[in-house]
Amino acid sequence: MNPLVLLMGSFFVMIILKIPVAFALALSSMVTIHYLGLSFISVINHMYSSVNSFTLLAVPFFLLLGQLMNDGGVTDRLVKLSDALVGHIRGGLGHINVMVSMLFAGLSGSAAADTAGIGAMLLPAMKKANYDVPYSAAVTAASSTLGVIIPPSIMMVIYGSVGQVSIGALFLAGFVPGVLIGLSQMGYTYYFAKKKGYLPTARKSLREMGVAFIRAIPPLILPIIILGGITGGVFTATEAAAVSVVYGLILMGIFYRSIKLKDMPRLLSEAVIGYSLPMLAVGSAGVMGWLIAYLNAPAMVLSFISGITQSPFGISLLIVAFLLIIGTFLSPITAIIIFLPIVQGLGNAAGIAPVHLGIIVVLTLSLGMVTPPYGICLLIASQIAEVPAPRVFMATLPLILLTLVIIVAGILMPGLFMFLPRLFMPQFL
Repeated sequence: MNPLVLLMGSFFVMIILKIPVAFALALSSMVTIHYLGLSFISVINHMYSSVNSFTLLAVPFFLLLGQLMNDGGVTDRLVKLSDALVGHIRGGLGHINVMVSMLFAGLSGSAAADTAGIGAMLLPAMKKANYDVPYSAAVTAASSTLGVIIPPSIMMVIYGSVGQVSIGALFLAGFVPGVLIGLSQMGYTYYFAKKKGYLPTARKSLREMGVAFIRAIPPLILPIIILGGITGGVFTATEAAAVSVVYGLILMGIFYRSIKLKDMPRLLSEAVIGYSLPMLAVGSAGVMGWLIAYLNAPAMVLSFISGITQSPFGISLLIVAFLLIIGTFLSPITAIIIFLPIVQGLGNAAGIAPVHLGIIVVLTLSLGMVTPPYGICLLIASQIAEVPAPRVFMATLPLILLTLVIIVAGILMPGLFMFLPRLFMPQFL
C-alpha cells in the first residue's frame, strides 16, 4: 500500500469514528511509521520540535488576554460604543454584532472566544427584538471569524512560527481584509434588515457617543500597542503578547477593578487548559507534517497541479479550494501544521509572496469555523441561539460567499492585502 494513502486514509477513518483529532494525528502517523519501518523515536523528536518554539509562547498570553477582556466587562463597553456608532442604522443590532466582533478581534485573537462572549450578550437581545434567529446566529458566527483575521491572531502566530514568516507582517496584512469582511457583513445586514422590515433605533446624541468612546478608549489602545511595538521593532510578537497581558491586568485589576485577585487562579488554569489542548494537536500534527514531507507529497501535489494549470491565479484558486475542503474536517491550526509544506510549495510555484500566501491561507481556513462538521463558531452560536446548526449554516452561506469574493479580490490585486506590510515592514517581504 502507498504509505501516503495509509497515512491520510487511516487519519480520516479515525476522524469519521470521532476519535479526537490530536490522537487521530498521532495514531495514524505511528501506523505509517511502523509500516515504513522507521524508529518511533521520530514521533517524540518531531512532537517536541513542533512545540519547542519561543514564538508559540505568544499563544497562551493571547488566550489569557482574551479571558481577561471577556471577564473584565470590555465586551459591554464595546457593545455600547458600537451601539452609539451604528445602532441607528437599519438592522442596528446586526451592525452592532459585526462591529463588536471587529473591535473585540483586536483584543482576543480567538474566534471561538468572540463567538461565546459576544453571542451570549447579543443573541438574546436580537431574539427579544424579533430578529430572525438563524440569521442572528449566522452573523454572530461569521463575524466572530474576524478574531483570527484582524490582529492580533493566534492563527497567524502559529502560521508564522511554523512557516518561518514574519508574524508582524501577517498582522498588518490581516487588517485590511478584516475590515473589508466586516464592512461587507454590515452591508448584507442592511440588505437583510431592509428585506425583513427591521426598523432602526434612535440615533444617540453626541454626548452619549462621546461618553461611550471615552469608556472604550483604554482597551482600544491595546491593538495600537501590539502593532506599534512589533512594527517599530520594540518587541517581538511573543513579547507583545506578554506586554498586552500586563496591560490587561493593570486595566482590569486596577483601573476598572473588574478582575479580583481571587479570580486569577481560575483565569490562569483556564488559559493553561486552553493552551495545552491545541498544543497536543500541534505536536501530533508536527509528526504528520514531517511524514507528508518525508513521503514527498508536496512534489507530488505540485506535479499534479502543474498538469491542471500553471497560471498563478489558477494555482491560487486551487489552494483556496483545497483549504476550504480541509477546513471542514480540521481545525485551522491543525490544517496549517499538516499541510503547510504542500501549500508553501504551491505558493512558491505560483510566485506568491510568503506573507500574501499566509493571509490567503488564514482567510480561507477561517471559513472552516463556520462550516460543518468542524465549524466551532457555528456550533457555539447555534447552541446559544438554540437553533439547529444546519439552519444556521444555510443562513451563513451569503456571508461565506462575501468572504470568498474578498479572498479572490486579494489574489487578483495583491496590493489590497499587502499595502500595510509593504508600507511598514518591507524588510520582511
